[in-house]
Amino acid sequence: MKIALLGYGKMGQVIERIALERGHEIVLKKSGKDTFDGLDQADVAIDFSIPDAAVGNISACLNASIPVISGTTGWLDQYDNVVGLCEDKKGAFIYGSNFSLGVNLFFELNEHLAKMMAKFDQYKVSMEEIHHTQKLDAPSGTAISLAKDIIENSDYSSWVLSDAKPDDTSESELAKQILIDAKRIENVPGTHTVTYNSKVDSIEIKHTAHNREGFALGAVIAAEWLVGKTGIFTMKDVLNLK
Repeated sequence: MKIALLGYGKMGQVIERIALERGHEIVLKKSGKDTFDGLDQADVAIDFSIPDAAVGNISACLNASIPVISGTTGWLDQYDNVVGLCEDKKGAFIYGSNFSLGVNLFFELNEHLAKMMAKFDQYKVSMEEIHHTQKLDAPSGTAISLAKDIIENSDYSSWVLSDAKPDDTSESELAKQILIDAKRIENVPGTHTVTYNSKVDSIEIKHTAHNREGFALGAVIAAEWLVGKTGIFTMKDVLNLK
């Protein structure tokens, strides 16, 4: 399989190593203002760039009929436009806030727990996410995905960063919000904790990434799965978790 890497930072370099170990070939390594020369040779593209570049990268692939997966977060205000382009071009696209196998199992656990806890209003849910200091967006895409799954399976209506919560937020409004504490600490690949707290006890689930290997392997597996398909998919499809 010939792969175009769109974004060649630390994640891109780990993806390259794992892809080569799995017998694939890298035909493009694009960073910054590099051109898309070589994209037409690719069987699939993997985008781990920056929020400002993601939509341009994904669009270039879809316009060139190249299946593309993106693990870049912070651009989802334009997600519907990308989906529309993919449908118009009859392309193939996967967005994942996190491609790690363990995180996607964690997503399933979080969703199941949210359904259980929705019956017990004495518990208030909150979240904490910790990432390296180079991460540009906060909260993380993974934290947003976790929050959305809780909202879809409970009476919560929204999430808010804990340090951005207005001082005049009423108790009734606060009760419907999921507070997310986003921390940036050197050399932390990613830690996410969901806590249900009551006056008498707490229930907590947590995922801790030890390195970037899990994210990179999941991205390559998703790319392998996507080749030859048409449509918009998620890691639930890749891992047959639906």
